[in-house]
Amino acid sequence: MKIVLPTLTLALTLMLSTMSLQTDAAVITAETQTLVKQRLSKLGLTVVDIKDAEVEGLISVFTDRGLFYFSNNGQYMIHGKVYDIKTDITNVTELALSDYRINGVKAFSDSMIVFPAKNEKHVVSVFVDSSCGYCRKLHNEMAEYNDLGITVQYLAFPRSGTQGPTMKQLQAVWCSADQQQAIEDVMNGEKLNASKIKSCAAPLAEQYALGMQVGVTGTPAIVLADGSMIPGYQPPAQLLAALEAKKK
Repeated sequence: MKIVLPTLTLALTLMLSTMSLQTDAAVITAETQTLVKQRLSKLGLTVVDIKDAEVEGLISVFTDRGLFYFSNNGQYMIHGKVYDIKTDITNVTELALSDYRINGVKAFSDSMIVFPAKNEKHVVSVFVDSSCGYCRKLHNEMAEYNDLGITVQYLAFPRSGTQGPTMKQLQAVWCSADQQQAIEDVMNGEKLNASKIKSCAAPLAEQYALGMQVGVTGTPAIVLADGSMIPGYQPPAQLLAALEAKKK
């Protein structure tokens, strides 16, 4: 039986006056990696990657349910955020996840549904669920986003998981000859007859898995070019303001 991880998030603020940033990469032994994988497996989590953390004595463990920190001997686990506060407050955890999001989105560059802006200024990647009201609201304002120079590219994130009815609808969308029209239809409440659409190898389960790994908990979830993520719907003008602020 899987142990359910507590939902409490432990905010870990590390004072750099007492804990120094790592200067030399620590050796993550095979023994530690095996130990971490075994312990997370007992919690129902699968390890995707293990790296040195920014803080001495810790390692970063990317799992199918997000980022965790372990002591470098694998004995202690931390579920929370690490901040560098030496000169300014920097969310080290979010920076690590941002890098992961950038690389993850790039891996799906050929399998996203894209609504390009004619005069493109920004590109955002949006995890969507066709049964999500705010995803539909965002989609219905697509022309406004595009007119503001924002290209929108969709990744699938069925909130009910990869075995539910929403996944079947999204699979039908991605396998349709005209993907843009298909997603237009489902976002307007129409049901696609999946049995009449030829199946394809669209990597929607993998897109969903990426969302789970990088902190998507609801839809829409908007990933910006720098890997930062805005959870929830953003009106076109508000999203543009956030994107422009990133340039400053």
